[in-house]
Amino acid sequence: MDQAVLHNVQDENRQGEAYAPFAGDPIVYRKKFYIESYGCQMNFSDSEIVASILQEQGFGATRDAGEADLILINTCSIREKAEQTVRKRLTEFRKVKDQKPGLLVGVLGCMAERLKARFLEEEQLVDMVVGPDAYRSLPALVEEASTGQKAVNVLLSREETYADISPVRLDGNGISAFVSIMRGCNNMCSFCVVPFTRGRERSRDPHSIVAECRDLVGRGYKEVTLLGQNVDSYYWDGVVTFANLLERVAEISPGLRIRFSTSHPKDITDEVLHVMARHENICKYIHLPLQSGSTRVLQMMNRTYTREWYMSKINRIREILPGCGISSDIIAGFCSETEEDHADTLDLMGYARYDMSYMFIYSERPGTLAARRYSDDIPKEVKQRRLEEIVQLQNGLSLESNRADIGKTFIVLIEGDSKRSDQHWMGRNTQNKVIVFPKGKVPLDKGDYVRVTVEDCTQATLLGRIAD
Repeated sequence: MDQAVLHNVQDENRQGEAYAPFAGDPIVYRKKFYIESYGCQMNFSDSEIVASILQEQGFGATRDAGEADLILINTCSIREKAEQTVRKRLTEFRKVKDQKPGLLVGVLGCMAERLKARFLEEEQLVDMVVGPDAYRSLPALVEEASTGQKAVNVLLSREETYADISPVRLDGNGISAFVSIMRGCNNMCSFCVVPFTRGRERSRDPHSIVAECRDLVGRGYKEVTLLGQNVDSYYWDGVVTFANLLERVAEISPGLRIRFSTSHPKDITDEVLHVMARHENICKYIHLPLQSGSTRVLQMMNRTYTREWYMSKINRIREILPGCGISSDIIAGFCSETEEDHADTLDLMGYARYDMSYMFIYSERPGTLAARRYSDDIPKEVKQRRLEEIVQLQNGLSLESNRADIGKTFIVLIEGDSKRSDQHWMGRNTQNKVIVFPKGKVPLDKGDYVRVTVEDCTQATLLGRIAD
């Protein structure tokens, strides 16, 4: 755990995932593409947009890089570890390219702008570099690169939302899907590269969002997650707020669960909370990044809220949505953080009683405001010790939260077999907690809703049985 923040939650189990061809595709493609994705949910969602664009050009997906004509890595600049991994993968693909003339290798996403010169010219690892707002130009860039030219488009846009492109759901479980509602970010948090790599904030047409969600329902999907760097600042044409959009999506079908990520403490409104309370199919779960419990550090981070403001948001969520699941992002060892600042973070974690958190050591990212303004002056061993204390506290909070659910019965959406046993189902409840339970002799399948009574738990998982 070696870096700061996730503006959008990263699923560590999916890092480096290669998309598979979608099931039942009758088309025989003349060319194959292979794409690996790193980073947050937005990157995985973007890879589905890229897949749609490439499919229109006659490319089919493959999970075997060896048979691909085009290899792409969708990158993330949030974490230093991700950059190291991407460079290692590109070096490996370069060797594949040496054995296969005509193979094209490209870098997509957030690392494109910052590392384009190094990847293209200095290290000569790739044939093309494509930024997050330039995916429509991919066919032309592939054509250009196939002639031996280095192809680059990293221009950021104030308008691009890809609203008219229907993503290809390449490797989903057929149950849950991500739907992007906005792109970019206007919050200039001092530790974060997103405004520089993804550009200014712009919201997507709500009609296209509702249409995409309705199409997913028609194809059997049971859950959508509305994605944005800061969903609460969604605003279309001076009329439609995030609360309005959330309600429109909830009204598509009572059988469609709605989640969203990520919320910013300064923007989440009572109106959003009341909409969540009104609609049973909007999951009672909010990811509300804290980053630090110290007002002084929050000001240095340019988070634009105080410790007291954050606590009041927690209070409001508990008041309007009793039992709502809450998770967070927390950074250990930001510039000049004192032991008192660290203690403030631990104290606020205890106050918020998070169900889970994404916890990281701060590591300076080139190009950010923090890199220009502040010194990364906390010794590594101090950062590590503070992170361990944060993790230890969160482990206790998670276990306490799960134990409180023993004896309760939840409606669970089955996502598939448990990782450990095909005799058990795995699903999530409305608070986004994972529940594992025996299949027994009840005729169920993934995508079904079922009532499950919790009988036991671990720190990370609820263990239950199908309710009588």
